[in-house]
Amino acid sequence: MVAKKPRIVIIGAGMAGLTAANKLYTSTGFKDLFELCVVEGGTRIGGRINTSQFGGDRIEMGATWIHGIVGSPIHKMAQELHSLESDQPWECMDGYLDSPTTMAEGGFELGPSTVDPVSTLFKKLMDFSQGKLIEDSVCSEEVDYVKLGAKASKVSTINGGGFGKLSVGTFLRRGLDAYWASVKDREEIKGYGNWSRKLLEEAIFAMHESTQRTYTSAGDLSTLDYDAESEYIMFPGEEVTIAKGYLSIIEALASVLPAGLIQLGREVTKIEWQPECHRSVEVENGYGSRPVKLHFCDGSTMSADHVIVTVSLGVLKAGICGDSGLFNPPLPSFKTEAISRLGYGVVNKLFVQLSPSHDHEGKKLNKFPFLQMVFHRSDSELRHQKIPWWMRRTASVCPIYNNSSVLLSWFAGKEALELEKMKDEEILNGVSVTVTSLLSKSKSHELCNGNVNPVESSNGSEVKFIKVLKSKWGTDPLFRGSYSYVGVGSSGEDLDSMAKPLPESSKSGANACPPLQILFAGEATHRTHYSTTHGAYFSGLREANRLLQHYNCVGVSELLQH
Repeated sequence: MVAKKPRIVIIGAGMAGLTAANKLYTSTGFKDLFELCVVEGGTRIGGRINTSQFGGDRIEMGATWIHGIVGSPIHKMAQELHSLESDQPWECMDGYLDSPTTMAEGGFELGPSTVDPVSTLFKKLMDFSQGKLIEDSVCSEEVDYVKLGAKASKVSTINGGGFGKLSVGTFLRRGLDAYWASVKDREEIKGYGNWSRKLLEEAIFAMHESTQRTYTSAGDLSTLDYDAESEYIMFPGEEVTIAKGYLSIIEALASVLPAGLIQLGREVTKIEWQPECHRSVEVENGYGSRPVKLHFCDGSTMSADHVIVTVSLGVLKAGICGDSGLFNPPLPSFKTEAISRLGYGVVNKLFVQLSPSHDHEGKKLNKFPFLQMVFHRSDSELRHQKIPWWMRRTASVCPIYNNSSVLLSWFAGKEALELEKMKDEEILNGVSVTVTSLLSKSKSHELCNGNVNPVESSNGSEVKFIKVLKSKWGTDPLFRGSYSYVGVGSSGEDLDSMAKPLPESSKSGANACPPLQILFAGEATHRTHYSTTHGAYFSGLREANRLLQHYNCVGVSELLQH
């Protein structure tokens, strides 16, 4: 009589889960030695990858970019699948975003002489925080403010409670202060209405901060840990989107799996496991029973020898709260503390379609620029009160490619969550008011308290939109957010703790619990590539290889008992 084959269950059919499943299923001899199952709570595969259609264009609701093409496994797969080639236009395909038009509130177009110094400042500061610039090598007078900002930050954090508690947001603002201190006695700018030079520079800086928040998912950069920022690794080369959609990568990974191996609509509500010294493995029909038991939302259950958990950090955060948590018994403290300390934010994409009145004879006109937006603060008396607060926290509105009638904006943090609650009509109106006011050629620039006549766009009419599509990652219970970051008080060690399998002990003996009951994969478990699809990919490979190595070490002859 042959014992049951070890059963491996993967929770989640996103990049990490399907990479693990693909690796396991295609390994030599695996199908004869193991049972494999992927359970997915949603009605589709892909997880935070979700290619869709809007306004006749292919768009990405979730993951969008291949972050660096040199050495990226995602780029390599996309090349092999010919997914980088398409007869139809696609999102961010043509380098259109390299030529922005920067407009300040009040309808003022800002030239390079105004924008570039602040943009350079921000980039240098971010490069420094990410370890791309070494302090000793920053020697030109032009970027002395980077060194001054770094030194000021170090002194302040040492005096205020210990070095290592510095946030990226604090560092950036101290760099801005150092910049202002180093360029005193400049002439005041003219021709920009109620904008002073300092207000304008701060607003341009804030525009770049808003973009950085969407890169990191930190709704507030003051929660993003400075020390950990330099551990994050970017692949060299350009950042590109996938012509045939990110979903083509997911479908390729899933294509090798037989029908029925992926089970959709199977949301896991409880994971029972047997930690070391908790209890001995029960015996079932003369054989050791499987140590992990999964409970599903429909009341059904499934037992497994090994479970690879690939749910988001947001789901894990929710799963360790309260008495009815996801794990029974609860996860060990090293794991729950890492989950609690790490940051996990919300980033949403907003797509709006221009009214057909902006077309001519059925042809899309190149009327709408890549619009970078510079706003007064939300609490400023100088602000245009009809521009909603949530629009003031996004940096740009731009066509997804040259001549497209579909425009895209990114939102992070509180405004991203606000967007999820709003009705389409309210969103369309807010975007229209904002864009129209910025592209206005109104004679009056007195926008204080909103006491002005309705503004007009450059072609003499209000900029109108007819349709909206938005992502809702924050309120989706299967994700509860977008991607992870290292928060202040956390560290790269917490990402390593996320990746450790359970139970911890490898003790042997009659009463020892089976090893590798629960394994963890997903972008939030990779120390240097967190928040990315390739980080999720690497983590899925890591856990698949961990199981394969475990059984190779045990020996194939021990897998089948007679």
